[in-house]
Amino acid sequence: MAKIKGSLILTAALELSSNQITHFYSNSKSSGEMIRLLKVLIDKYVGCRGYISLLGQCVMAFVEESSGEIAMVNKYPYRKKHKTPIVKVAPLPNRAQFLNVIESVFSGMVAAIIQNSNYQSVDEAKSAIDRYFAERNEHFLKYPKKAGGKIWGNELVAPNFKEGQNCKNSRWR
Repeated sequence: MAKIKGSLILTAALELSSNQITHFYSNSKSSGEMIRLLKVLIDKYVGCRGYISLLGQCVMAFVEESSGEIAMVNKYPYRKKHKTPIVKVAPLPNRAQFLNVIESVFSGMVAAIIQNSNYQSVDEAKSAIDRYFAERNEHFLKYPKKAGGKIWGNELVAPNFKEGQNCKNSRWR
């Protein structure tokens, strides 16, 4: 039995058109961390026209607890002053990971650097994750390709919504 050396929570977003990952480490899974992600993305996309769409199963709790924050950043005076895009929020149905493209990115990262690893500390694991995402981002800057193309048509199960269907690779749960 392997000795547990710690744990970490990764909060991330995937920009679909350029296939770029934005990530940071969190102390908890909470609406506060989703607001932090929202602020990171708004800052990253200052000057861009269009939308920031937040998808995922944790989005509903985030929306309920931070609707004031979302409403504030979407007001025209705020967007004009700060030159920020509109924020759209869309929850995914439970157990519909096949709709969330970042799940395939996480599965690839887990297979490449987490499984069968023996990091001596959480910081060592974080360094490996940071390096993985930096190399991945660099690759897609050099060889542009929209996110999601690799998984469409290669789903583990038919991409139809069924209550109780989990589309994650069972080896990575």
